[in-house]
Amino acid sequence: MMQPHPVRIVVTDDLVRSRLTVFFRAILAIPHYLWAFLLGMVVALLVFVNWFILLVKARTPDGIHGFVAGYIRYLTHLEAYFLIAANPYPAFYLIGNDPYPVDLEIDPPQVQNRWKTGFRIFLAVPALLVASTLFWGGARGGGYYAGGLAFAVAFLAWWVGLFRARVPRGMRDLLVYCLGYSAQVSAYVFLLTDRYPFASPSVFVGRPGPDEATDDALEVAATPQHPVSVAVTDDLRRSRLLVFFRLLLAIPHLIWLLLWSIVAVVVAFLTWIWALVTGTPPQPFHRFLSRYVRYVNHVYAFLFLVGNPFPGFVGKPGSYPIELELPPLERQNRWVTGFRGLLAVPAFLIGGGLAGALLVAAFLGWFVGLVLGRMPQGLRDLGAYALRYQGQTNAYLYFITERYPDSGPRPDPASP
Repeated sequence: MMQPHPVRIVVTDDLVRSRLTVFFRAILAIPHYLWAFLLGMVVALLVFVNWFILLVKARTPDGIHGFVAGYIRYLTHLEAYFLIAANPYPAFYLIGNDPYPVDLEIDPPQVQNRWKTGFRIFLAVPALLVASTLFWGGARGGGYYAGGLAFAVAFLAWWVGLFRARVPRGMRDLLVYCLGYSAQVSAYVFLLTDRYPFASPSVFVGRPGPDEATDDALEVAATPQHPVSVAVTDDLRRSRLLVFFRLLLAIPHLIWLLLWSIVAVVVAFLTWIWALVTGTPPQPFHRFLSRYVRYVNHVYAFLFLVGNPFPGFVGKPGSYPIELELPPLERQNRWVTGFRGLLAVPAFLIGGGLAGALLVAAFLGWFVGLVLGRMPQGLRDLGAYALRYQGQTNAYLYFITERYPDSGPRPDPASP
């Protein structure tokens, strides 16, 4: 079994937010960013010195490790505050060391491989590409400027926090994933560990234990599982021949998908009219659209190397190792049905960010698949997570379910 990563994120946040601090969050974070910039110059010097020490002694001195680890932990607190993944104002590093609702655990220094140390900056390029889809922009002393997927989620959380004085768990958990992966990348680049960052979203998010009497735990217990899920039976093996010609092999599916999409849009419009009148989509239309949404999932799983075998053309249930599980026909709220396209806009914003992560995971997986004949588990899980959210968004948009897409990663490491 895989050993726990030496850099782990710990969440004790209760989802409650102060409307006043949410409104002024960007302004309140300015002093922290100035302090982080000044400390970042010291950290950069220490990392440069530590590179030579590791080449000679293969182990980071405790003092350097502690200072750099504390800095990365501080950046995590700061980004969690800025992105509205947590509520309280963080302490300034070296001035205070209070625990935080979104915190980091970093193991003590261990012996590191000298070859990995020597070529660390080159080895880190794939992880930096994945991180760039979660946080874009220039380096800022060990982290990344908030942007991309994290910025889109934080923008939505800002509005929800203002109106409801709390944030949805799914948004908070997605931000935690972005922060946790960013922290692992920073620790790897800053020579705190030679353990490579692990991209699987589910390992960064856990459920509260039964003894945690928090609003978060109560919300989890009261919230039913989303009716649209993804079952992953993929064994990570990839045919090098199928990997090399993946794009060419997908062309017939992409043409068929385009033709099917035209019909699906017409059927969805008729379903919208019918559901507005009766409150329930027609059974034949529901079955047709379910097949279409499932087929979309099969095609994209194949195209982006999340799955290996060539898919069928009819969206048959249970026919692919990355399988979208859809609910039976159900009655739906007419108000939600009437404004479905408008209500789906926030889901499109999050889905766009996840689509970028899916593209990068496929790009990196293509090279790894050609060399090793396997897809890295972290990249496969990230791709499956992005496809799960896309499937939930399509199911919502095409009236298969009125349940809103759940943006949070699932805590079970066996599934996205």
